[in-house]
Amino acid sequence: MASNKKFIIDFDSTFTQVEALDVLGEISLKNDPNKAEKLQAIKDITDKGMDGSLNFRQSLEQRLEILEASKAQIEALVETLKSKVSKSFKRNKEFLEENAGDIIIISNGFRDFISPIVEEYGIKPENVFANDFIYDASGKIIDFNRENVLSKNGGKSETIKRLNLEGDIYVIGDGYTDYEIKASGLANKFYAFTENVARSKVTAKADHIAPSLDEILYVNKMNKKFSYPKSRINVLLLENIHPVGVELMKQEGYNVEEISSALSEEELAEKIKNVSILGIRSKTNVTKKVLENANRLISIGAFCIGTNQIDLDTCTKKGIAVFNAPFSNTRSVVEMAIAEIIFLMRNFHDKSLGMHQGKWDKSATGSYEIRGKKLGIIGYGNIGAQLSVLAENMGMDVYYYDVIEKLALGNATKLESLEELLLTCDVISLHVDGRKENKNLIDATKIVLMKKGSYLLNLSRGHVVDIKALKDALDSGHIAGAAVDVFPEEPKNNSEPFVSEIIGTRNTILTPHIGGSTSEAQVNIAKFVPGKIMEYINTGNTYNSVNFPNIQLPFLKDAHRLIHIHQNEPGVMAKINQCLAKHEINIVGQYLKTNEDIGYVITDIDKAYSPEVIDAMKNIPGTIRFRVLY
Repeated sequence: MASNKKFIIDFDSTFTQVEALDVLGEISLKNDPNKAEKLQAIKDITDKGMDGSLNFRQSLEQRLEILEASKAQIEALVETLKSKVSKSFKRNKEFLEENAGDIIIISNGFRDFISPIVEEYGIKPENVFANDFIYDASGKIIDFNRENVLSKNGGKSETIKRLNLEGDIYVIGDGYTDYEIKASGLANKFYAFTENVARSKVTAKADHIAPSLDEILYVNKMNKKFSYPKSRINVLLLENIHPVGVELMKQEGYNVEEISSALSEEELAEKIKNVSILGIRSKTNVTKKVLENANRLISIGAFCIGTNQIDLDTCTKKGIAVFNAPFSNTRSVVEMAIAEIIFLMRNFHDKSLGMHQGKWDKSATGSYEIRGKKLGIIGYGNIGAQLSVLAENMGMDVYYYDVIEKLALGNATKLESLEELLLTCDVISLHVDGRKENKNLIDATKIVLMKKGSYLLNLSRGHVVDIKALKDALDSGHIAGAAVDVFPEEPKNNSEPFVSEIIGTRNTILTPHIGGSTSEAQVNIAKFVPGKIMEYINTGNTYNSVNFPNIQLPFLKDAHRLIHIHQNEPGVMAKINQCLAKHEINIVGQYLKTNEDIGYVITDIDKAYSPEVIDAMKNIPGTIRFRVLY
């Protein structure tokens, strides 16, 4: 930090996530029968004091009167506050320690609990200005030092005036009293700190709204720990992403917006312009038109298995890494398939509908056990393979077909053609991906090959089965039953009607794309996908990306990481290293991987280097995207 810059930092709800006196209330009023009412009163008084609607000294007097706290409880408070330091302050501990001489804590709180917290971050005791408790002989708090200027209205401004600081003075805080320092002409800038709480009366007066300390360091070009403030990374999450995933993104410090439904191409093309991370499920189509507007987009997370709704080619060409959840809902889909096979072969669906209509149809006709029947699995990936194991354990004979060579699990038998599988099996279950080549994989000509009285399940992709051909086969009795979870056209949200010609067909189970919609699967997905995206942004790791070369990187330590994504053409790697050599850069480690479209180069370099090398790297011919991590 330049020596002419001084930072005045508030404590409550700025250096820490909480108002310390509110937390003290939780401790001191623990056994009070009126605890809830008193805690709410303390909070209300705090808020009125913070937004300037209540005289500060009155606010302090009223809260202490309610608290009835003691010195022992202050010690307990300190231990609690150590775990409540604001996340961005924790992240930037090194910065605080290195620049402690130019950092001053000025608070209307109390030195008794402030000093022990900030001293762990290198802040000098003489740079802490706060109120002081007065205790009686038994250690009970009976008052505060009323001569201390910070116990009075305008105390922060008066403290700054007495310090007679030289140079530029920047104030960081969340309360109206912090703004008053700037208003009195004693500071160059007031940053309204909103990481923990945003007060409209305060933010309206701010020179700059700061969602984190990272943001303040970034705009002042003092950031040493992070190359880009996480609060500037805009995340758009569509289609009711599970709250666990939303919270993980927010905890990381990102600016998160949620929309419960999918968006149309036009809506998303407009919305995507300032988005850095996009999270979707299966109904949102990320088309070339959308991606042409996505100039800030770093990564897309598909909170599902499939990625056919995303134009992966365009993503790759624009240097956008795509991640999905290939394993997280496997068990849920498999259990649904097993249940549907049993339901179909016992005709439970139609029997149940009949009962609801008052029909008693007790008969064994058309009702079969699944044991000994032949199950044909089309697509032997994660889901198909696990279905194979469970179905075999239930006594079925399992056959499978896949265009890729896959090792058979258990006693499953690999068949050499789709036609052979259709001719052989009693039950056909589809578990293929959404590539265009799979459109109408099961059409009228394929359905004719299926055994008369067989069953068809589609829990893969809607366009894989020709719905009209399936309906005709069900109506004619060629197929005895079907279960369809995915459709060529699906409603964008739960408010839109479902329309399909297969509605009302006999012994046909229709479900609204819920194969992976269990609480367990959604939690697993919500943890997995954000984890991969955050790892990519924080370290450059692309492991499990569906469109980038997969690289698993070591932890970045004492270096800066240069990430270079380029068109896969000869000579780019040589140009990168020539550029580094020209600027006398010492390479700590380097990693390269390519696919048919792009090259992905990670170079870890010593921290000391000329900024000119960054521009030079960006201008290497063939460069798609370049960023620096540190």
